[in-house]
Amino acid sequence: MTTVSGQTTSDMDDQDWEDGAGDVLKTVGRQIKLWRERAGLTQAELGQAISYSEEHISSVERGRRAPKPTLLDAADDVLNAGGLLSAFKDDVEQARYPRKVRDLAKLEADAVSMGAYGNHNIHGLLQTEEYTRALYHMRRPLLDEETIERYVAARMARQTIFSRWPAPILSFVQEEVTLRRPLGGRAVMRGQLERLLEVGRLRNVEIQVMPTDREDHAGMGGQLLLLDAKNGPTFGHISVQNFDRLITDRNEVRTLEARYGIIRAQALTPRESLTFIEKVLGET
Repeated sequence: MTTVSGQTTSDMDDQDWEDGAGDVLKTVGRQIKLWRERAGLTQAELGQAISYSEEHISSVERGRRAPKPTLLDAADDVLNAGGLLSAFKDDVEQARYPRKVRDLAKLEADAVSMGAYGNHNIHGLLQTEEYTRALYHMRRPLLDEETIERYVAARMARQTIFSRWPAPILSFVQEEVTLRRPLGGRAVMRGQLERLLEVGRLRNVEIQVMPTDREDHAGMGGQLLLLDAKNGPTFGHISVQNFDRLITDRNEVRTLEARYGIIRAQALTPRESLTFIEKVLGET
């Protein structure tokens, strides 16, 4: 078994920038500072001109905070940078995402098929923005707002997998409790259930529900993910209590594949599951 990370998410928050992303942010920050000084403006004056605080500009220039696209565009305009600052938007957008999210997104982007079993919340690829934000707001220890927004943006960006062509074959099995637990409140949960129905009707997506009343259940070991790479082997991925593992050993992957196959067989069929989700939505 190969370790993606043996650290907790909170540990990784402090180290997300150590894999090259930090260099990108420092480079962008230095460029903003150079253009600001060339224009004869202080950090406070630039901040006032583009509607950001002096502290925010200082953090960006030191490479401690990733500038949003709107900040880069506004600074480019005010500082007459001729598009040179705006050109950093794509690089910064990638750097804003946590390292483990970028690693998982790369695997998903290369996958021709994927299978996921979720037992405590809706799978990330299926989540609405409001549901995702609610999950991060309830994280303990508490996350600051900047980190929450960075994590939400990263998760939403992964959902481009649904618009890819050729379309990957995507399978999800969700525990019934994940449909009924009102994380974020009733309105958030209604939006989440509507999203499940929308995605579940896509031709390349199958969503199944595992009813709580099942006496025989192969998924009691916890959630799992299987990714079949386009030009490579199948990978397994498991996550528990903020620890993530990428599984490459073929024998271990086969075990996960067999387990997921049994889980799917024990769950409701995709058609039965959509009907079930509609029923829960009506009760929510």
